[in-house]
This record gives sequence, C-alpha cells and structure tokens, in this order.
Amino acid sequence: MERIADKVILVWGYKRVMLAVLAGAFGVLALPPIGFFAAMFVSFTLLVWLIDGAASAPGSSLIGRLWPSFVTGWLFGFGYFVAGLWWLGQALMIESDEFAWALPLAILGLPAFLAIFYGVATALARVFWSDGVGRIAALAASFGLLEWTRSVILTGFPWNAIGYGMTPVPVMMQSAHIIGIMGITALSVFVFAAPALLGTKQGARTGIGLAVLLLAAHLGYGTYVLYGAPKPVAAPGSGPSPVVRFVQPMIDQSDKMDSNGDRAAIFEKHLKLSAEAPKDGGKKPDIIVWPETAIPFILTDNKDALTRIADTLDDNQVLLAGAVRAEDMGPGNPPRYYNSIYVIDGRGQIIAAADKMHLVPFGEYMPFESLLSSFGIQNVVEMPGGFSPAASRQLLTLPSGLKLYPLICYEIIFPGEMTGDIASASAILNITNDAWFGSTPGPYQHFLQARVRAVETGLPLIRDANSGISAMISPRGEIIAGLGLNETGFFDATLDSFVSSADLPSSRERYFWLIETLLLAIALVSRFGFVFKRN
Repeated sequence: MERIADKVILVWGYKRVMLAVLAGAFGVLALPPIGFFAAMFVSFTLLVWLIDGAASAPGSSLIGRLWPSFVTGWLFGFGYFVAGLWWLGQALMIESDEFAWALPLAILGLPAFLAIFYGVATALARVFWSDGVGRIAALAASFGLLEWTRSVILTGFPWNAIGYGMTPVPVMMQSAHIIGIMGITALSVFVFAAPALLGTKQGARTGIGLAVLLLAAHLGYGTYVLYGAPKPVAAPGSGPSPVVRFVQPMIDQSDKMDSNGDRAAIFEKHLKLSAEAPKDGGKKPDIIVWPETAIPFILTDNKDALTRIADTLDDNQVLLAGAVRAEDMGPGNPPRYYNSIYVIDGRGQIIAAADKMHLVPFGEYMPFESLLSSFGIQNVVEMPGGFSPAASRQLLTLPSGLKLYPLICYEIIFPGEMTGDIASASAILNITNDAWFGSTPGPYQHFLQARVRAVETGLPLIRDANSGISAMISPRGEIIAGLGLNETGFFDATLDSFVSSADLPSSRERYFWLIETLLLAIALVSRFGFVFKRN
C-alpha cells in the first residue's frame, strides 16, 4: 500500500488528470444498477492520495495553494458525474431534431458544473489537511457540507449523493431514518477514505478502527431493524388495509410526445389494465394508480374521458392519475399548466388534486426564460410558458380517510421536500415517467433514492412509473411487490396501515450538523497538532 500511495502522490501531468477522472468514474460502480459499494473505497482512497500530492508553487497565495486541490476534486467529480449521469442525454434524443445540439451540455456541461461542488470540497478540506486521520475527517466534513449545498442551491440537484453508495440494500438503508442521507454521506466519505491511511501509516490504527466501528454500527443497526426490532403495529381504527393496483403501461415517450399520435389508444390502454381481473382470484383493488402524465390530454376539457373512467371503476374504487392540469387565468391571459395528480371517484368526479412544486429546470420550466428564449432555447417538454409550480403541497385525502403525501417524479430525491403534514400521512405517493431515459441506469438510480425516502420518513411508498420501476415499498425500504423496468402490466399490493413513524427532516438535519461538527473538530485538532508539533 505504501508503494502504491507513493506512486499516486507523485503522479503528475496528464497521468494525474486521467487518474483523478477515472477514480471518480470508478466510484459510480457503487450506484445502481450495479451497487458494488466497495468501489467507493478505491475511489476515495485514490482521492486522498491525489490531494496529498496536490502541491503548489512556493510562495503562492491562499488561492494558489488551494487551486491544485480544487482541480483534483473537480476532475474527480467530473469523472463521477459523467459516468453517473450520461443517461440524461437520452431524454434529448426523444426529439433529436430539436435538441441534439444540447447533448454536450447534458453529458459534459452539467457534470462540469456539478464537479465544482467536489472541487470546492477538496479545496476546503485542504485548508484543514494534516498527515493523519484528521485529513480523512476534513474530507468527510467538506464533502458532507458541499453535498448538502448541492441539494439546495439553484433549486438543488442532490442526485447520486455519495451516501447512496452506502445504501445498496435495505440492511444498509436503515441509518437514514436517524441521520438522513446527508448524514450517511458525510460518514460514508470517512469510511471510504480510511484505507488511504494504510498507505501513509500516520493515524492508520485510529482511523481504520473508527471506520470499522462506523461500518459495523451501520450494518448492525440495519440488521436489528430488519430482523430484531418489533414489527410496526397497525394504526388503531385504521380498518381493512386497502388493495392498491399499480398500472405500468410502458408507453414509449416518443408516442406520448407525438401530437399526431393516437392519444385515445394510450388512454384506453390505461383503462384496460385498470379493469383487469385480479390475479389468482384476489380482492378487487380499492385504489388504482396511473403514472405521471398518464392522461394524454387536458382531462377537464374531455367529459367523455371522465365518463369512460366512471364506466371502468366500481362505485367504491378511486383512481389516482397523473395529468396536466390547466387553470383558466381569465380573458386575454394564457392558461397556467400544472403537472398534477387527480383523484377521481367511481362516478367520474375529480374530488381532489395535487400539483408538483419542485419543477425540473429546462424540462418543465425555463430559468431566465426571457434571456434564453431569445437564443431559441426552449423546454424539453412542450408547454406554452412551461409548467407552473404549486404554491404549497397538499395531502391527498381519499374518501376512505387515507392520506397520501404526493411527490411527482424527481421531487422524491429531495429529503427537504418531506415537510408540512407528512407526519399525518399514511403513505408517500410517487408517480413518475422514467421512459424519458430508456434502459439506462437513470431509472434504477431514481428508484433507489425513492426507497431511501421511505426509510427516512418511516412511511410506506406507493411508486408508479410509466415504464418502471413500479413498486410497493415498505417503511424499511423493502420491495413488497413490483414490476421491473420496461415491463408492461399491473400488480396489486396491500397497503398496510401502521402507526406512523414519520418525522420532519429537522431531526435528521440536527444529527447531520452534529456529525459535521464532530468531523470538523477531529480535523481541527489534527491540523493544529500537525502545525505545532515538534520538528
């Protein structure tokens, strides 16, 4: 290890650039669909050694001294995000004649921007750098801080936070209920980077020992929750558990986008799957769920469609359907459009609705629209003026009294979206359309993040996707029933009603900042000891 460390520390020129990029890219193997979490140990061990060798010219200013570390972190992040997000370009190929020009921006431009956060993290860590376990703590604290920053700045994009590499299976997800994915991220970087101490020997026994204890606690707690802790109990007076039908129609995105396409056929396919008899003689579903924007027209402008829904549903059934909702703004003003979920009863009446709050930039709305539109840049989703965000998030209350916390598409990747009335919700409802990204890692990564939200909140998750992955997820992140990617069909699953253990993210945030404080304290103590120790 010492020989390898020396070679990495001293590598220079283009070899250093390539090694930093490849180190970041290799870590993506820890993410879905592969989930080989040990890959992160290689990535962060190499990153520590590369920062060790990030030397500046004598007499450089503060920025000059930190610049080599920033570049190292940026290259590492560029490799990580290109390898982990290349599939975003797939969405632009749906209408390649209009958006092919933007492929370099999606595949290289966005990773180049996101890599800045990792560059800042390594530069900040370098401020507290020392020759022992302190530099591992400094790196962990810096990555934790910058991953949190990435989740909030410019509306946020916390996709593939490092902590997800430590949560490939349910036994490794349970810590998220206490410290959240950001807390896991900070501690994961410490654990992943700890083997670097074997290459330089300084603080190896302490650092490796602490990393082993953290990993053992992570696995031990998960094992206890899944196999040793008392099972959740039924909520008093909750009544019979409803049966939920998940409709996964597998509509090709190009067909959904085709203005000349057969929208009636798309609508009828959803109805047909909804009306199928239960498999194996099971109970008829109480709730039927359709994915995001499943209804391919403005439903309120098509009364016949509501009649068809009423004809398909039994009187006591309820449909939860993704649709575009139009809101009339008065004479002379264009309507507003919302990415919504409708609740429709057995008589074909819309009895509730929830709109998406956290819109996708450049997909559902155009940042700096007046400026960018002058250059001919437009949304990927063709909607006059784009979508409008909801003013607030409202629980969907069904006639049975069941309360669902609605999250549309990538809203579920944001831990901070779990606010407001979530403590009174019976389950999370997440509808999405990942057909934009085809058979790429994107839908698998999205699915993992949704499972971790279920664990964080302690709520079951109803997740329905146009092309998959659809599933009923337990409050512990386990798949109760589901359909895989690119499968067509439906399945029924029982939504068990438990005493809610949902909590606002404030408690997890407090633990996250406590973790950050402890890591920074270790880094500071080590740094001062390094600076003032005897020669």
